[in-house]
Formats: sequence, C-alpha cells, structure tokens
Amino acid sequence: QVQLVESGGGSVQAGGSLRLSCAASGRTFANYAMGWFRQAPGKEREFVAAITWNSGNLYYADSVKGRFTISRVNARNALYLQMNSLKPEDTAVYYCAGNVQWVGTEYKYDYWGQGTQVTVSS
Repeated sequence: QVQLVESGGGSVQAGGSLRLSCAASGRTFANYAMGWFRQAPGKEREFVAAITWNSGNLYYADSVKGRFTISRVNARNALYLQMNSLKPEDTAVYYCAGNVQWVGTEYKYDYWGQGTQVTVSS
C-alpha cells in the first residue's frame, strides 16, 4: 500500500514554470512505476508522464513532451514533475499515481493522491 500527497500547484501565467512534488508513504514506493495524471474541468483524467522504479525509462504524453520532466528520489519516497513553458491548456488538477502500468491501450494505476490544482492564465 502506498499513500500519496501532492503539493506545489498554483497559479502561473503562460510561459511560466511550476514544480509539483508527491510525497509517498510506505516501504514499497521504490518498487513501483510512478506517474502523473491530470483532469481538466469537464474532461476525463489523462496521462501526463510516468517513470519506472529505477528511473531507467520515462514516458510522456505528446502534449507535454519537451516541456515537462518527471523524476523521482527513491531514498526520499518522492516524485516530481517539473513543468516549464506552461500553457493555458495545462490547467487541471494534477494527480500523483502509483503502480502505473501500460494495460492494453492505456496507462492504469492502483494508487493516487488527492490532487493539486494548476491554473495557467493567458
């Protein structure tokens, strides 16, 4: 079992940057692939980025490639999402996700946090 708590959201103007953090509890954090998902008002939750347990492989949605960077520090039970060149369409609630797996044609996950709001104004 992994419990996740996100932080670092806020309001920023287009072109700005934010860094999201996710604090995980539980000894098994280092065993899991982790990721970030987001949900905008009126839309379904969508995949943003994922990272394997040893940071050996990183995966990004096309919409954030080149602008967002996912990273983790297993010794700190911490997951991060550095977001640069933010756009108004990045506005959403961002969720940290645990045990992310590619199943069929989509990413799925077993654990998630309460989310943190990111608002980008034009």
